[in-house]
Order: sequence, then C-alpha cells, then structure tokens
Amino acid sequence: MPSAKDYPTDQIRNIAILGHASSGKTTLVDALCFATGTSQRKGNVDEGHALTMTTPEEISHRVSMQLTPAFAEWTDTKLNLLDTPGYLDFTADALAAVRVADAAVIVLSATSGVEVGTEKVWEYCEERGIPRILFISMMDKEHADFHGVYQDAKERLTPKALPVEIPIGSGDGFQGLINLFRERAHFYGAPDGKGEFEVGEIPSELQGSFDRWRTELQETLATQDESLLEQYLEGGGISREDAIAAMARGMARGDVVPVLLGSARKGYGVRALLRRMVQLLPSPAAAPPQPASQNNGKGEVQLSAADGDPFSALVFKTTAEPHVGNLSLFRVYGGRVESGAQVVNVGRASPEKLNHLSVPFGKERPEVQRLHAGDIGVVAKLRDTHTNDTLAAPSRPVLIPGIAFPRPDITLAVRGVSRKDDDRLGEVLSHLREEDPAFQFEYNSELHQTIVRGLGELHLDIQIERMARKYGVKVETERPRIAYRETITLPAEAQGRHKKQSGGRGQFGDCWIRLEPLPPGSGFEFVNGIKGGVIPGKFIPSVERGIVEAAGKGIVAGYPLVDVRAECFDGTYHTVDSSDIAFQIAGSLAFQKAAQQAGPILLEPIMAVAVTTPETFMGDILADITQRRGKVLGMDGGGGRTVVRARVPQAELYKYAAALRAMTQGRAHHVRELVAYEPVPDLVAKRIVGEVQGKAS
Repeated sequence: MPSAKDYPTDQIRNIAILGHASSGKTTLVDALCFATGTSQRKGNVDEGHALTMTTPEEISHRVSMQLTPAFAEWTDTKLNLLDTPGYLDFTADALAAVRVADAAVIVLSATSGVEVGTEKVWEYCEERGIPRILFISMMDKEHADFHGVYQDAKERLTPKALPVEIPIGSGDGFQGLINLFRERAHFYGAPDGKGEFEVGEIPSELQGSFDRWRTELQETLATQDESLLEQYLEGGGISREDAIAAMARGMARGDVVPVLLGSARKGYGVRALLRRMVQLLPSPAAAPPQPASQNNGKGEVQLSAADGDPFSALVFKTTAEPHVGNLSLFRVYGGRVESGAQVVNVGRASPEKLNHLSVPFGKERPEVQRLHAGDIGVVAKLRDTHTNDTLAAPSRPVLIPGIAFPRPDITLAVRGVSRKDDDRLGEVLSHLREEDPAFQFEYNSELHQTIVRGLGELHLDIQIERMARKYGVKVETERPRIAYRETITLPAEAQGRHKKQSGGRGQFGDCWIRLEPLPPGSGFEFVNGIKGGVIPGKFIPSVERGIVEAAGKGIVAGYPLVDVRAECFDGTYHTVDSSDIAFQIAGSLAFQKAAQQAGPILLEPIMAVAVTTPETFMGDILADITQRRGKVLGMDGGGGRTVVRARVPQAELYKYAAALRAMTQGRAHHVRELVAYEPVPDLVAKRIVGEVQGKAS
C-alpha cells in the first residue's frame, strides 16, 4: 500500500480516465501508477490483477464495471485518476467521474479509433465543459494507425484536436515518439513498464512530418495569445514554456485538445502523459467554482477550493465491502477536513463523523490525517449517507448538486429460487441500489412481481451475479407481466339476486345495475340511482363494494375494468334476511352479468416513445417501430440527430433498449412514459386470453 502524503490544493489534479470499452483505460491507469512508483507491481487486465479491477465480476469478465480511483505522484503533484467503465451498461459511473473531475484523459485505441463509447464520454465532458487530453494508446498493436485515428477524432469529436507528439513507427515497429514541444525524439528500449527512454535526434525520414506538425502546433498556439501571435508573425518561434502555457489557457477555454500517444502496456509515452497532465490540466484551485445552494433556501453560493473556507463535499460513489460496510467516496469542494471531524449530512440533517479518513487506491485505502480542498477521499461506516449526499461543516450547511444518473430502461422480473432467497430479496436489492443508483427495483403489487431495471442486459446480469456471490441470494428471471385493463363498449343492465335459506336467518339481496362506457381515462364511477327506498341506503355501499370487487377481477382475462359507470337503479330487500354481505354478493353478480352483455374488450398500455438517433439509422428505426405495432407521430431534426416521436404498445417494448443499441451501434437512446390504454387487436387479444386461460387450467 502506498503512503499517502499531504498535498495542498494547487498540487492536486482530478482526472477522469474515459473511453470506449477495451480502449486501454485500466491498463493506462495501472501504467501511470507503476511508472511513478505509487504502485509497486505492473498489473495486467487479461490476468485479472490490474490495479483498478477490484471486484470478482470485473476480474472474471476482464472488463471494468465501476468507477475505481487510484492516484499517482509525479513532480510533487498528486494525480487522482478516476478509472471508469467503457461499456454503456455502466455509463452511470462514467458520469459520476466526469461530475467530480476537473479534467479528463480520453483514451482511444490506435486500431479502433473513435467508437460509440468515445462519443458518449465526449458528450459528457462537453456538458461539463472540462479540459481534455486525447491519448491514442496501443500504438504497438498490429494495424495501429495514429494519423487515421487522429483524423477520426477531428471529424467525430472535435476539429480542435492538435497533436503534441507524433509516433516513430507503429505496431511491431513502434519505437518511440517525437515531442513537438521539445523538438526531440524519445526512443524506448526493452519494455519495463516504467517508460524509460533515451532522448535523441529526430530521424531524418520523419523530419518533413515533424516540420509540418510543428508548424501547425506553433500556428495554433500563436492564435491563443495576441503577444504570441505578434511574436510568431515577426518570425520568432514560440518557446517551449510559452507554448505549454498557451496550450493550458486554450484548453481551459475549450479551444485546444492536445493529442498524445503511446503504449500503456509497455509503458511507452506514459511519462510524457504524466508531464502533460501536470502542466496542462487545472488544479482544483484553478478550476471554476462549484455552485451550491444554501440549506436555508436563501440563494446560491460559489464554492472555491480554498482551505480557509468551511468544509463541503459531494459523495459521488458508495460501495460495500465484507467486514467493512459501506464506503463513501467524496470530492472535497471547499475547506480542509481532518480525520475524525464532525460534519453534517445536509440533505438528511444527520450528523456524521469522518473516522479513519483515507484516500482510495484501487482496493487499498491508505489513511491520512487530513484532506485539502479539492482532494478526493473515502470514509467507511457513515450512519446515513448515500451517493449524491452533501457533507458539510455545521457552520455552512450547503447543498451541492448531485450527479444526474441515467434512467434505467431494461427491465426484468426476478424471484428467489427458494423461500429463503425470496425473504431476503428486497434487502439485497436495496444494497445493490445503494452501490449503483442506475440500478432500480420495485415490487408491483398488481402484477405480483419484483421488477428490476438497469442500463443494459449485461448490467442486470452482473447485478444478479453479485446477488449470488456477495449476499448468497439466487434468483430466477422472467419477462415482466403487462398491466392490461378491460373496458366495455356498450350499455347494458342486469339483475343480481342472492338468496340463501339454511334453517335459520337467511341471506337476501337483490339489485339491478346499469353499465355505461366512459371516455378513456375516466376510471370507474358508481352512481346511486335508487329512489323510493327500494334498497335501504345502508346497503348501497355494500352493492358498490361488490361491484368494485367484480370490476377488479375482470371479465375477459382477469384484468381490472376501467372507464365504466355503474348505476344501481332498482332492487328489493327483506326486512329480516337482507344484510351487507348479501347485497355485496348481489352487486357482484349483477355486474358480472351486465359486463358480459356490454361488449367487453381488452386494453393495453400505450407508451409515448421518443428515440434520439443519428439520421443514418432513421430507416431502420421507423421500420422497427412499425413492426412493433407502433405509430410514428412526428420527427424533429437538427445537428445530425433526429428525435422520432411514436406511440408503441408496452408489450412490444420488451428489451427495446438492447435492440435499439444493436440497431444503431449504440448511438441511439430512447425515453418512454405511459400515456394511454387502447383496445388490443383481436388476434393479439385472443393470444393473451389463451395464455391466461392456459395458466389457470
């Protein structure tokens, strides 16, 4: 475990490491920590012992599935590295990392270039407005193409991408890089993971390429500053120090995105990246202030990363460890905090104590005495603190805006394999939701199913694995049932008569009811139309209860009847034998008879669906919506993306998010909400009724 030093705010960098799945993010974080000596062992993703792969699921699947911090120490600077998953199923953790980082390194594979995951994390960074570095890794792989990936990034991410290094060879011939700032070549020997290199002259065959890229770098940086532009136009070159300072200013404004390269697996280019992260990326003190709201509702405050301010922090991740309990990872936005400090959870108005204050480093948590403003820490066993909660000094209880997690759109129904599993299911699902806010669940009392929701099939599969491994709860899955409804199409009336004599006091209830269809969305309405006391008023509520009970059980397929007016307009009673239960039974019988004569039909829930997609995939999406019995209502375009608005039966949207992702290479997404119930087509209704009857038999 590394020793954790005391770093002031201006010597801290908070950096999200982002990219598409398998682009090399975890390998890069491992390489950065190993090259600096913070980690004593060079990890390997394929062998399952990379520094930031900490869960059995990540190790067995060989992919990152959660945000895992580590830190590297370089030239008296602490680099907090937030390793993130690249699969879209775990994008919530990438969002959390971007939310608390002051900058990002976006990793691109030298063989695959910009992929859908790259585009997604780029969008997240654009929304936050944080400076970025593009790092083209895997330059030692066969078919590596630095220039092709660079052009891809310029076209699909930003035209402001600008190389500050160019490669010497690629694939098996990748020998090093040329530093455009220093005008020198870095040659790497046998890979040792430390990234040691020898500085030499630029190879003659690359001199022309160097001159072209060097000129582009100088011209671009000259435009970042008037004095530099004047100096450049007068024929003077821009010094290395001035160029780096100009690039840092341009990055802060979003005008420049430097492009670096290397091989994280071999350690090539890692030290150059470390230097650029220190030189070009802002410390928390140089980052824009964090807006927060005062807990008394009297306006907004700006939190600057200053030790002298009262403490405030946002909890951005909660994990659970056996024998330890919940671990709360937080970013300090204001003030300095000491281990053992008494703070308040502002949103919950509950006191907390920060015992054993630590910093996260993969699986390890080296303890520290204090954390300065802007740093990232972790603390265990807080009593009532969860992801997105604000911790603050009691003297200034401010609320920091939380992370806007994506809404899960893949659903499954789960049930315990055994009675014991079922009894613990709710408790275990709550623990999983605590660790992953993008994972949701609910028990649907109407459908008698526990429904879980996630961001993808892999997301849900992994949660089911965790249930079994971590909590010993095994579940079976099934398709979520649909909450169908029934209604009537014609008016009808019928008598319900219940008469029973059994030697003593009998039972007698007699009523007539009239049913009428109501407009969609009206629900159920009961009308007391009795005149002249033919049924005493005290029995009318019993008639209503019988009708409501029968309506809840349905006529066609056992689903509740809606959009119906039921009027009790006539009947008779017996002074001795009539009772509440008798009239309740009579009301139920009358309703069942009348409903069967009133043209009952099945209704299905209809969802309003909005699909946001690149225009390229419009034809496939429209055809797919039609196949799902959907109706396209309209399209809104702009910026190369189109929003398709449609109404689709809920029954046809099972696993739609996964199908949409496959159809569009992951570039489209959708939202949905229930808007109406509409009649089910006859053929579909017959199938549904047949399935219900088959289960009942």
